[in-house]
Amino acid sequence: MAGYFFRRLVILVPMFFMISIVTFFLIQLPPGDYLSTYILQLEASGTRLSAAEIENLSRMYGLDQPVYIQYLKWMKSVFQLNFGWSFQWQKPVIELIMERLPMTLLISVSSLLVVWILAIPIAIASATNQYSLFDYVFTFMGFVGLAMPAFLLALAMGWVLYLTTGLTITGLFSANYVNAPWSMAKVLDLLSNIWFPILIVGLSGTAGLIRTLRATLLDELRKPYVTTARAKGLAETRLLIKYPIRIAMNPIFSTIGWLLPELINGGVIVGIVLNLQTIGPVLLRATLNQDMYLAGSILLILGVLTMIGTFISDILLAWLDPRIRYEAKS
Repeated sequence: MAGYFFRRLVILVPMFFMISIVTFFLIQLPPGDYLSTYILQLEASGTRLSAAEIENLSRMYGLDQPVYIQYLKWMKSVFQLNFGWSFQWQKPVIELIMERLPMTLLISVSSLLVVWILAIPIAIASATNQYSLFDYVFTFMGFVGLAMPAFLLALAMGWVLYLTTGLTITGLFSANYVNAPWSMAKVLDLLSNIWFPILIVGLSGTAGLIRTLRATLLDELRKPYVTTARAKGLAETRLLIKYPIRIAMNPIFSTIGWLLPELINGGVIVGIVLNLQTIGPVLLRATLNQDMYLAGSILLILGVLTMIGTFISDILLAWLDPRIRYEAKS
């Protein structure tokens, strides 16, 4: 187990540099840069810049240097936990991320708990009662959930909520508390609004987990060792918990690599539809405006979290199912 752990750990170092290179050069692929986008916006408003002013702006933003020099300077700042300067927001990238991070984590972690609390019992009950009315109902709901994007679910549920109650829930705070200092009244206002995005993001992930866990558990229940355990008189509940359910949980552990970046990303389209103060909408705006240090830093963080999540996933799967680490040695 220790050898498997260190082999996976060593791979992370070159992978980090590969992700940083791909990330930085990927955001450089679209034609132009932030300065060209900024100049077009000024010209659209009737302001024209001279060549000298454009050159000064290019020098100020560091866009007059070759791409590889920009990359090296950016990586130097990354190792100093600086992440550079956001052209669009006119503030350090790390400051902008930290402003949005708490709400992003609150929504993402709460939504994840909703997914697990709903999906795991439903999937187990559906698999152990195959072809029952309960199984048919949740199988149908699972297919509907897989076919419906999260942003469409947000729009549909928001419309139903408005028709039935007259409430319009967008954003995490009411208009009176958006810029107000933190107080008990603001916390209560947050709690009265945050349940809707948590429910939307949670329900959008529940259907896929139900289908995956149900299919895996059904496959395990058909294996000979389950038949043998039943023939020997092992109690059904003990049998399920000790063997099939434990092995069927592999898909949950294997998706931790996607889970960590999703906690930070928070759902870009859902965040825009519901006007959430999360990192996802900031990433989209940074990409559209070619704010390269902001977009690159968020993408790098998501890439690193994917790396760490995959590493944790590998270790947990190796602990859960020893066959994995034995196959890795061969």
